[in-house]
Amino acid sequence: MCVEILAPKLSLPDGTSLPFSVTTRAIRLIFSSGQLGIDASFRLIDGGVDAQARQCIAHIQRILGSIGASLADIAKTTVWLTDFSQFTAFNIAYSKAFGSHPLARSTVAWPLALPCALVEIEAIARDPIA
Repeated sequence: MCVEILAPKLSLPDGTSLPFSVTTRAIRLIFSSGQLGIDASFRLIDGGVDAQARQCIAHIQRILGSIGASLADIAKTTVWLTDFSQFTAFNIAYSKAFGSHPLARSTVAWPLALPCALVEIEAIARDPIA
């Protein structure tokens, strides 16, 4: 199986290289790494789980758009919440992006690698080019 790297590795603001790619393509699918509610300087977005979820989705939308795909091409997401009591607030933000396009989703409560992050979302989308 051939896996194509679609987006380069990331580096932290201090120059530390991260050991993963943002997006890959294989067997007519696009895999997005988990996205956090951070800005371009790796600072968490203020506004709680709602704002961070919207930022995660905006990152995914930008990544997919850069390779000719969109949110409508997503088949499944995996979501990690650090506090499951925020599930309802998260779901409201998520529904605004995907409400008319319900897709498969797994949601897990678990600590995240970035302290104080509330949500992380990864996506698997169909490749509209393949």
